[in-house]
Amino acid sequence: MFPRFVEQKIKEALDDTRVVLLTGPRQAGKTTLVQHLAGKNMPFFTLDNATTLDASKNDPVGFIRGLDKAIIDEVQRVPALLLAIKESVDNDPRPGRFILTGSANLMTLPLVADSLAGRMEMVCLFPLSQGEIRGKKPTFLEKMMRGELPAINAPVFADQLLKAVLAGGYPEAIKRKTLNRRQTWHLNYIDALIYRDVKDIAQIDKIQQLHTLLQMVSHYNARLVNYSGIGASLDMSHTITRKYLGILEQLYLLHRLTPWYSNQLKRLTKTPKLHFVDTGLLAALQGISIDSLQTDRPLFGPMLETFVLTELMKLVSWSGDRLEFFHYRDKEKNEVDIILRNRIGGVVGIEVKASATVTSADFNGLRKLAAACKSRFVIGLVLYDHDKIVPFGDRMYAVPVSAIWH
Repeated sequence: MFPRFVEQKIKEALDDTRVVLLTGPRQAGKTTLVQHLAGKNMPFFTLDNATTLDASKNDPVGFIRGLDKAIIDEVQRVPALLLAIKESVDNDPRPGRFILTGSANLMTLPLVADSLAGRMEMVCLFPLSQGEIRGKKPTFLEKMMRGELPAINAPVFADQLLKAVLAGGYPEAIKRKTLNRRQTWHLNYIDALIYRDVKDIAQIDKIQQLHTLLQMVSHYNARLVNYSGIGASLDMSHTITRKYLGILEQLYLLHRLTPWYSNQLKRLTKTPKLHFVDTGLLAALQGISIDSLQTDRPLFGPMLETFVLTELMKLVSWSGDRLEFFHYRDKEKNEVDIILRNRIGGVVGIEVKASATVTSADFNGLRKLAAACKSRFVIGLVLYDHDKIVPFGDRMYAVPVSAIWH
């Protein structure tokens, strides 16, 4: 079993919160983790089991009644259970009574927000981070938010970085020995997810259209969202495209990165950017191999940007700090790929470059961000495909991508 650094956060939540919801993509390791945490102290029910699913649908209150503590796996399949759980934990408010897992973002459903507000803590488990794969918890996030530089030991760059990006983070996929076998797993995973799980969260007549849309969207990764443009080739309206992309987000296949806003910066683009949640899935959908990335480096740029974003999201998922993610682009095309802001307003800017060379011009967007944020600007980094840290002026550095897992 790989170490999961979010484990401590779940333990802390169980000590003082009645219900803990562990949410995230299917096959990210949620079930394995909660069973490990609970051991033999809590009965385990999965709604992927037909008998359990039928019993909970027909009588959700009766299903929950009498349970002292329990793990309920894939709870999004029977949302009515949440009201029954609310009644149970209101009558017996001891902490740590229920651990729920969900492979869809339940917080987008009004029933969840209304029924378990103040009673539940949500923790997100993403596919494996590079630190978890390598068995060492990184300190990059904490150092970066303090304006400190990471220590780089055994940097990963060139072909080894390409391989890490293409592998992604799903435990079952990375156990496979070849890229071809991994991509076979990824494609089978997408088929199973769309044809099985979509019906639990939405009513869609043409499931195949959703599958085709996901394939299409893989070519828009790390780009500004254009609903009309994405849907046009599929003869889908702006409204339907937006709805279907929202479903893919709920299933943790996609993530929309919010645009940065600031009174000090004018003429900002207010359109979100679209990213996949796992670069292994993205590469499989596009049929990308090591050879294709070596011969077409511009193809690697958007994929590496997504890889960096998802690695940072994983770090934040177990961090004690609540950080917000943004991107920045203005009408003059100055941009910063990723901006992180903490609760006291401290801002970090990150630009991602799929190259072994960095120039002063690569910091233009970061300098503009720093000037707008003034004292709130902590540090600006250009993450690149190399093994050396290079200073580029006040609070500006070129830093290897692999610093993220150090």
